[in-house]
Amino acid sequence: MLSHTSFARDMHAGEEEQVDQLLRLAFPSDAEANLVRKLRKSRVIAGETVLPLGDQIIGYYALSSLIKPKGWFCLAPVAIHPDHQRGGRGKRMIGMLSEWARLTNTPVVVQGQPAFFAKAGFSLDCAAKLNAPDHLVAGLTKPAPAQDLIYPKPFDGR
Repeated sequence: MLSHTSFARDMHAGEEEQVDQLLRLAFPSDAEANLVRKLRKSRVIAGETVLPLGDQIIGYYALSSLIKPKGWFCLAPVAIHPDHQRGGRGKRMIGMLSEWARLTNTPVVVQGQPAFFAKAGFSLDCAAKLNAPDHLVAGLTKPAPAQDLIYPKPFDGR
């Protein structure tokens, strides 16, 4: 039987354990899996997206509501199963998110690998004035004004 990657979709109820396993495989510690559990418990996750391959979940990201600025989201964590990295799946999944952000004028910030996220549609230039080093943003057509980003409590001590 051939398996192919489907398009990214909303995570379904009951897939939490598969996502937890993916996060534990994709990162060197349990920190990201623990963060997701805390985000879910505090109810600040605005959405969880998975990338299925057959009956497996090989990709994941979470969007959480920032406390400030209102209406902005943060992207974290992002994971692709180690056996499926470097095949363009992560770029495609995050590219779809950045296109949604652009079309809806919804700012989404991320702190992470600038080269990867820039290729997927996030901008260092639009985030340059934010009081948050090493961040990129999608969903803006011009640079954001100087302002602080205040993340939800589960991100404290991350």
